[in-house]
This record gives sequence, structure tokens and C-alpha cells, in this order.
Amino acid sequence: MSLTPPPQHPARQPSLFSTEAADPSLADLAGLLAGPGEVVRMGGTARISVVVDAAWRVHVLVAELAARGVPASWEPTEDGRHLVRTAYATTLAPLARAWLRGAAKRPPAGFHLNGRRLRLWAAAAGAADPAGFLLRLGAGDEDCWPPVRVALATVGLPGAFVEPAEGGPAYRIGGRRRLARLAELVGDRPPAAPAADWPGTAG
Repeated sequence: MSLTPPPQHPARQPSLFSTEAADPSLADLAGLLAGPGEVVRMGGTARISVVVDAAWRVHVLVAELAARGVPASWEPTEDGRHLVRTAYATTLAPLARAWLRGAAKRPPAGFHLNGRRLRLWAAAAGAADPAGFLLRLGAGDEDCWPPVRVALATVGLPGAFVEPAEGGPAYRIGGRRRLARLAELVGDRPPAAPAADWPGTAG
């Protein structure tokens, strides 16, 4: 696999919401929670986990988590998928406090998305679709879906809800302009990701 860096474009100004606008931070992990990621607390610590459907997602997520100082492990699931999870850490406790109402996950007031959060969401649960690009949601997270939809629209990505019976739950980003916007926000395709599964390179 070639490791040649992509050509640079000095004149291009990054979006305020793009992956280039800020350094990686633990707050970016909210992107996993906007999708199917889960967070649990234990004492003064917390752990984040997400089940993914392909090995390339494991590689990308473990690298993204390591870039934020969060070691992660993975293991196969009984249904042929992969569970990626962090260790319990005090550094993740603020995220858990913000997102948990008892044991239920819900975005905090003022929740927003940006490029780094969307990149993690796409790496964990993004998929090309004949009508656009899907960002999959947690199947049991109905209370999360409306505020996440608002957050998508706020960054210029109004999504159409895909019902569970139709391959969801997910939000579908469609239209050339919105897909270009999504590609701009999530940044370059990770080397491990197939072109068909990354915004801006599918098709």
C-alpha cells in the first residue's frame, strides 16, 4: 500500500468544522456516540464501545483513539462483527456524564457535529448507498435521533431518515452538494478504508 502523502493545496481554506480546523481531542468521541457507539460508567471512570461490521473499521478506530491518548482493544462478536472498546478511564468520565441519563444515552444540550466527530462516525458506521451516503445510528437510541439530525443540518448536512426496515436506522446524506460537504468535513480517506465506503471516494 502506498504511503505517498496526498498533494497539498496551499490555497484551500479549511472549513471551521473540518478535520483540519482543530487538533484531535477526546470531545471528538461524541461522533461515535452520535452513531451506534455506547458509553458506560464505572465509579469515576467510563468506557466507550462500538460494534462495527468490517475489519478495516477496527484498524481506523483503534488508530483514531490512539491519536487521542485512548488505548483500545477489539474482539470478534458472535454474529461475525467486531467490538471495539476502550479501557475504563477517568478521562472519559466527562463524556459519560454529558451523554448519560441514568443508563440511557442522549446528546447533551448544545450538542454539535464537526469534521473530526463526523470522521469517527463515518469510520464506525458510514456506508455508501445508491442514493447517497448512510450514517448509521444506534438501533435502540431513538431519543438520540432527533438532536443528531438537528446537528447534521446545522453543519449543512440535512439527512433523510432511513427506517430500520429499510436498512436503517440511519441518516442518508444525498445530493452532490451535500456529499461534497460531507467529504470536505470528514477529510481524506484512511488508508485502511475501501474507497467504496468513504465519503467523496465512493463510486
